[in-house]
Amino acid sequence: MSLFDIQVNGFAGVDFQQPDLTAAEMRRAVDGLAAHETSRIFTTLITAPISSLSAKFENLERIRAEDPVVAAAVCGYHLEGPWLLPEPGYCGAHDPRCMGAPDERDFDRLQAAAGGNIRLVTLAPEWPGSAEFIRHLRGQNVHVSLGHTNASLGEIETAIDAGARFCTHLGNGVPAEMPRHDNVTQRLLSFDELTAFFIPDGIHLPPFVLKNFFRAKPRGKSLFTTDCMAAAGAPSGIYRIAHHELVVGEDRVVRASGTSGFAGSALSPDEGVRNIRRWLGLDEDEARRLFSTSIADAFGLPALK
Repeated sequence: MSLFDIQVNGFAGVDFQQPDLTAAEMRRAVDGLAAHETSRIFTTLITAPISSLSAKFENLERIRAEDPVVAAAVCGYHLEGPWLLPEPGYCGAHDPRCMGAPDERDFDRLQAAAGGNIRLVTLAPEWPGSAEFIRHLRGQNVHVSLGHTNASLGEIETAIDAGARFCTHLGNGVPAEMPRHDNVTQRLLSFDELTAFFIPDGIHLPPFVLKNFFRAKPRGKSLFTTDCMAAAGAPSGIYRIAHHELVVGEDRVVRASGTSGFAGSALSPDEGVRNIRRWLGLDEDEARRLFSTSIADAFGLPALK
C-alpha cells in the first residue's frame, strides 16, 4: 500500500516554490519520495502573486510533460493561498502582502496554467465572496479546505454549505496564544462534516494533542499529511521555501532563520505512518490506509497498491 501525501512543498533538498525549478530537481524529489514509500503527491504551492503562481504552474506542467515518472507521481496540485488570513499568527510562513479576497478569474487563470490539475485549494472563508468562490471551485470538481483562518462558527458553516470539505493541518496556522475556548481550532474541530488533515511529526502537534484531536473526530474524518519542505528526505542544514531561509537542526524542527517560529516540516510520509502507529495505537494497515487509500478515496482517485 504505497503512500499518498496531499501537502508536499518540497523534498530531498528541492523546493517546489522556486521559479527556476528544473526537471532534474523534480525527478530527484519524486525519486526521494519513492524511497520513502510514497508514490503520489499533490505538489503544493504557497501564497505568491497570481502572476508568479501562474508561471510556476506552467513550469510544473512542462516538467510533467517531459517526465512520465514525475507526471504519475504528481497527480494534482494543492494551492495553499493566496486567499488566507493575513493577520500575524494566522498567515504562518505565507507572505501576507499577497493575500486578499478570492477572485474567480484569478483561480481560472491559475487552473488554466496548471492544465486543470489543481485539485485542492486551502482558503480562509471569512473573506467576502468566499461562499460563491467555493461553489465556483466545487463546480469544477476542485476540493476546498479551510486553513490559515480565524473564521467564526457562522462563516465556517456557510463555507461547508457551499462545499468545503477539509481542514488543512488542523491545530496549526494559528497564533501560539489564543482564547482558551473560543478559538478557530475548537470551532473547526466541532464540525463533524469536515475531514481534518493532521501533521504527525510531534512538533506541529505534540503527540498527546494529536491523540486528543484524533479521538475528537468521527471515524473516517481524520487523515494525515506531512506539509513537508525541502529538508524532508535530506540531512539537517539550510534550506528554502519560497523567499524564506530555513534552518533544520538535528531535532528536525524547520525554523525560519533568526526566529523561533517554524515553517513546514522535515517529516517524510513513512515516518508519519510510524508515528501514528505509535502515538495513536493504530495497526499497520490502518495507519497506512489513513496516509494512502483513504486519501485517494477522499479525492475520487483510484487507489494504488
